Amino acid sequence: MKILLIEDDRKVGRFIEKGLSEVSYSVVWVRTAAAAKDALCETAFDALILDLGLPDGDGLELLKNWRQSGFNEPVIILSARDAVQDRIKGLNLGADDYLPKPFSFEELLARVRSLMRRKSDQKVTTFKHGDIKMDLLARTVLVEGNPIELTNREFALLEYFIQNIGRVLTRTQIAEKIWEAHFDMETNLIEVYVRRLRKKLEMNEDKESAIKTIRGVGYKMA
Repeated sequence: MKILLIEDDRKVGRFIEKGLSEVSYSVVWVRTAAAAKDALCETAFDALILDLGLPDGDGLELLKNWRQSGFNEPVIILSARDAVQDRIKGLNLGADDYLPKPFSFEELLARVRSLMRRKSDQKVTTFKHGDIKMDLLARTVLVEGNPIELTNREFALLEYFIQNIGRVLTRTQIAEKIWEAHFDMETNLIEVYVRRLRKKLEMNEDKESAIKTIRGVGYKMA
């Protein structure tokens, strides 16, 4: 499980990072709102632990923007703001849990594990992005209400893109996820599949493609 820890206090950050790493969680620790945004664009996380008092912004505003953009991963707020109204505001803006400082690491760990269990029990199987609607269980894709036929590999590629809206997916990440192996990156296999998928998704030729090429890096569905 990969966790993004957003905490500007060095002592608290090191304490949480060390504790979670010791129980086999992979932790990326950042100390600013800007670094948190960059981290989320670069990779996917299973959960976030969010401090509210960041040096370059308010954690609640970050949370609000994430939820409005469709980011649905579990978020635990960890903050010295412990008034009831602060907790209510955080939960109403989309936090899954709220733990006031000072805190017990064992309690934090128990809450992380609880969120992970709930996440596994509530796996999303339908996705909608713009004119695209995808049903993982029925294995169907509709574009502007019209069904389109995808190969198994094209379906897997679209699923990966639509589960990572707004994130840049590198060619290496796509190769590992869709082909489950490294292969000669000099080949144009990924480019061929992305081109085929774009063509099938673009019912209207005048419409801008949902899958953007990030030159020299990979692709992003926006």
